[in-house]
Amino acid sequence: MKIIANNYAPNEIIKIIREWTELTQKDFGKSINRSQRGIQDYEAGRRNFNFSTLLDIAKTHNLTITIEKK
Repeated sequence: MKIIANNYAPNEIIKIIREWTELTQKDFGKSINRSQRGIQDYEAGRRNFNFSTLLDIAKTHNLTITIEKK
């Protein structure tokens, strides 16, 4: 599956990735050393994640991050 991240808000991207993993917020948080509350805050847009967090998620869940110049 593939998404174009430019079409989504950061909180939507985190939720999409978590849903792809088929994990609960609690289990997804554990997998990347974050709390369930932290994941809830990411998904609700109350907290922003940094690129380092996105890289941790990608490495842990075998995802590829691609940046492409148009």
